[in-house]
Formats: sequence, structure tokens, C-alpha cells
Amino acid sequence: MSYIIETKDITKDFGDFRAVNSINLKVPRNTVYGILGPNGAGKSSLISMLCTVLTPTSGTAIVNGYDIVKEANNVRKSIGIVFQTRALDDILTGREHLEMHAALYGVPKEIRQERIEGVLELIALGKKIDEYTKNYSGGMKRRLEIGRGLIHHPKLLFLDEPTLGLDIQTRESIWKYIEELKTSIDITILLTTHYLEEADSLCDEIAIIDKGKIIKEGSPKNLKSELKSDTITITSPEVEKIEEVMKNQQFIQNIIINNKEIKLSVEKGENLIPKIVRIAETKNIGIESIELKHPNLEEVFIKYTGHKISDK
Repeated sequence: MSYIIETKDITKDFGDFRAVNSINLKVPRNTVYGILGPNGAGKSSLISMLCTVLTPTSGTAIVNGYDIVKEANNVRKSIGIVFQTRALDDILTGREHLEMHAALYGVPKEIRQERIEGVLELIALGKKIDEYTKNYSGGMKRRLEIGRGLIHHPKLLFLDEPTLGLDIQTRESIWKYIEELKTSIDITILLTTHYLEEADSLCDEIAIIDKGKIIKEGSPKNLKSELKSDTITITSPEVEKIEEVMKNQQFIQNIIINNKEIKLSVEKGENLIPKIVRIAETKNIGIESIELKHPNLEEVFIKYTGHKISDK
């Protein structure tokens, strides 16, 4: 497999504080790879080293074939970056931002306008592209920043908390834009986030980071399936009877009763619902409703870190 990022025991200290602790990552090409963790976990420090903004205290990384310490200039030329902090000039139009960025990255004059038009089609700002960015909404500014990071055709785009501070509707529009981006051009996207739903919906693979260390890696689907704990919720006026017949079933991992609801923890719940219904029928137990819920990324995060992502 071809990797666009490979880190080698990369570490960053700030005085006595170790922000990034000997991390080893391999990011496959042409994927959306997420670094998921709470605020202060080391996400921004890690991405800043990969972008050559920070120098590692020890260790290194190979980014798009270049060593981030020995070949920092080549790394910078081959990547696009959208930082967590907004970096737009209010007195420039969107188009002027793209023109300036194209010039700074050395896009030849003869193809510069073609590149800009291609980006404009991607970010879909319409007539707003010729207005001052001070008049843009938060979502429009973010799309412009992403487009600006693409103007020189990088093979790797870094997005540091791309939807931080945006309302849920705008956040979802940015997610949709990133989804379209990864299917329309040849690019790898590495994003950091503390939004569980963002990592789940956008990322092909994620690495959970906590206290400067990578705790667990894998696709969201595989990480959730590894928990092997679906929840079947049954609503019934006879939950005590359901508990009595279910507590001795080997496929039941745990039982919780709350008023008229009983929650059964099981593995591969979709295969067990018919069996549970048949057992209830043979015992003449009435069921009002039955619902299956698979594990989510929050449960994965809690399992491997011992706390909720929002606790930090």
C-alpha cells in the first residue's frame, strides 16, 4: 500500500509538557483520514509538525515523499493547508484571495486563470466570489479557504478543525462539500476534529488521539463493530417477564430495565431480533416495539480512552 504520510516516533515538547508523544502513523493515499480527539489532545501540534510550521522535538515524518525536517520547503510546496484559525483578509474579494495564493505558490501565469476557474467551480460561491470576504458567512469563508488550499493542485490537503465554530447547518454543508471534493479530484485529506459525527461520516480511517498518544486506529465501521455490543430496546408492559426469560440466554451480554423499556446488550443484534420475538411469543409476552442500535463512535472513544470526548 502507498502511504502519503508516515510518521516515525514524532514527538513535540513545550517545556516540560509533551503535547505529542512518539506517534507513528501511516496515512494511505486518496483517503480522508481523521485525527479524532478532544481539545488539548495534541491534534493541532501534530498537524503543525506535518505542515512544517512546528519542528519536532524528536522523530520525523515523510510527507508526500519528503522529510519534514530535512526537506521542509518541498513539503510546503506539495501540500494545501486550512488552519483552525481563520486567515482571510476582509478587504480582498474571494477572487483576489485565489489570485494572490496562486501567485505565492508559483502557479504559472499562463494557467493561473484556468486554475482559479476550476476552484471556483468546486467551491460554488457564485457572484459572491467578487465581493469582499467581510460579507461572507462562516460557511462561505471556510469553502473559500479550502478552495485557496487547492489552487496549486496539492496531493495532500490538511484541514485543522474545518467546521469549528460553525452552526450545525453550515457544518453539514461543509461535510457535503468535503464529500464531493474527495470524489471529484485526486487528493488525500487529513483532517483533525473533535466532532464524533464528523469523523464517522467523512473519514475512511481515523486515529483516536488522547494526551498526545494515538490510542486506536481503524475505519469507523470496524472500530464500532469491534465493540461487539449492539443494543436491542424492547418496549413492553411485561419487561420483568422478558428479563426472566432472557437472563439465562447465552447470547445476552447485559440487561437494563427502565420503566416499560428493557435494553438487551448483544452481538450481531440484527440476527437475534427474530429469535427474541419468537421466545416472547412462546411465553405469551406482549411486545409493543423493538429497536436495534449499533455502537457509535462515542462508545468507541469511551472504551479506549476511559472518558467522553466532551469531558476534556
